[in-house]
Amino acid sequence: MRAFDYAAPKSLNEAVSLLSRRGDRARVLSGGTDLIVQVREKRRDLDLMVDVKNIPELSEIRYEPAAGLALGASVACSRIYEHPVVSRVYPGLVDAAFLIGGIQIQNRASLGGNLCNASPAADSIPALIAHRAICVIAGPNGGRELPVEQFCVAPGRNALQAGELLVSFRIPAPPPRFGANYIRFIPRNEMDIAVVGCGASLTLREDLKTIAEARVALGAVAPTPLLVAEAASALSGSAFSSESVDRAAIACQAAARPITDMRGTAEYRRHLVGVLTRRALLKAFERAQEAANAR
Repeated sequence: MRAFDYAAPKSLNEAVSLLSRRGDRARVLSGGTDLIVQVREKRRDLDLMVDVKNIPELSEIRYEPAAGLALGASVACSRIYEHPVVSRVYPGLVDAAFLIGGIQIQNRASLGGNLCNASPAADSIPALIAHRAICVIAGPNGGRELPVEQFCVAPGRNALQAGELLVSFRIPAPPPRFGANYIRFIPRNEMDIAVVGCGASLTLREDLKTIAEARVALGAVAPTPLLVAEAASALSGSAFSSESVDRAAIACQAAARPITDMRGTAEYRRHLVGVLTRRALLKAFERAQEAANAR
């Protein structure tokens, strides 16, 4: 590992200033479970590592029933699924947080770091999309917001501009009768990278059968994670049934642009898209009904 500088700013302004001065030669250290490995293996070359864990905004979890969830970009996965409110209100996020590495990794890894790494197979991204998460970004020109589905622009590349960093996620409070799920397929436990991932959310009408709103997102089947609007259109306004779920699954298969690699062929991945879409929607539907009955 080549020598580099290390800084641990305590404010957003200080972090932005450091990143702006060093440009492409600086990188943000959040959990470090990706970055440190990349630097050690010489896949990432840098002059400055900016540790942002001492900045309060990046480590907060704040939930208000009306405003929703403010989730700091550096919040460790284990804090998400151990939080009594978040674990109940945002089930798709909990599904994803449980799948990012093992317990030791989950005590360090963050959803913000997982997103910024911009892997097409990242587990957190379809779940964040299903929950309508918005990225809160700080930079030298001030703050801005961006939907999660627009954050990744290519494999390993994100929408952050020079001097910017991801501060937090703003995630709306789920409406009544809401359920979400994230599910993935891996060939074996030792290969902890999704061959296909699917995040889905449903909001039901008062009859607990008709779908008022839906969101379906896919991972590992395109250069960036996909929000499949056609799947939502196939579901919204329809009764939850095998026919409506099949329409959504077919729409997801049509939207997918998988490749063939050592973990599976494109044809295999497209088949899995249909299977996982059906399973994720079924679990989201079950959770939506449970949420309605719990009120």
